[in-house]
Amino acid sequence: MSHGRRTIRRARRARGFALIDVIVGGVILGIGLSVLLSVSARSMALQRAGERRLVASWLADELLCRVLVDGPEDFPLRNDVAGWFDAPFEDYSYEVTIEDEGRGLPYRVIAGVRWDNGPGDFLEVETRIAVRGGDPDQPREPLERIDREERWYDDEEE
Repeated sequence: MSHGRRTIRRARRARGFALIDVIVGGVILGIGLSVLLSVSARSMALQRAGERRLVASWLADELLCRVLVDGPEDFPLRNDVAGWFDAPFEDYSYEVTIEDEGRGLPYRVIAGVRWDNGPGDFLEVETRIAVRGGDPDQPREPLERIDREERWYDDEEE
């Protein structure tokens, strides 16, 4: 009989230890899942912010290209220097500042793009653009065709 009682006590202790083990495992699993969820939510927010900043940089580049094509003197005459982009970028506003640095010097051009109206939701790009000489209606293209793939592979071989 004493052997049977010891077996029963051991079985009860084992069940009690197994229950504690399951509870501790459940708590650890719960903590791990909550950390995983918070990290994934933060990473999604950062990814969204990165996407918005990338789109803003594309739009700022587009603005600067338009200033380059129209010329810094003619851009304000042909285009609005501030406003909202057309669909699908209607959430983004822009402002272009063109400053004459003096005779013979390139213009200082600043393209700013804003979205969501938050403190970090603004991108500003600054460059210098010279006035086009010669015939303004002459197309602006390189004298020789540029083979970008050849340039890429030449750089890789070096």
